[in-house]
Amino acid sequence: MDAPRLHPNPLRLPVHPAVTEALIERLVRRFYGKVRRDPALGPIFAAAIGEEWEPHLAKMFAFWSSVMRMTGRYKGKPVPAHLRLKSIAPEHFEAWLGLFRETAAELCEPEVAGLFVERAERIAESLQLALFYKPGLSPAFGGTGASPDLADR
Repeated sequence: MDAPRLHPNPLRLPVHPAVTEALIERLVRRFYGKVRRDPALGPIFAAAIGEEWEPHLAKMFAFWSSVMRMTGRYKGKPVPAHLRLKSIAPEHFEAWLGLFRETAAELCEPEVAGLFVERAERIAESLQLALFYKPGLSPAFGGTGASPDLADR
């Protein structure tokens, strides 16, 4: 009897066996369809992407494949890309997350949807900190909420 084959790098296993490349593509396509129709998010993305969405979608397939399946396919730098979006504001992230949660719930079993949403929330938090963090501001953006003179004591 042969010994069981071990995955060469157990840290690179998908977060869940149900997370396939096909599922990622369906989720990304449906989600960005909603983003394009959203009155707040649509214009921001249209200004950044223009009319040709396939290259952006392909990049997002690779991104989510790397996040959820540990494939390493994504080679981009999300923070600099988002820093170029001058009209983006903190409230846009909640709208983005709302559409993402809705889409994940529509397409995935609850456990898998939860895994996608958990990662999307962490990504949104990281991007918000990179884009909007100012020391001494609201704790929601990493600040203490205390006035600078109190923080120095």
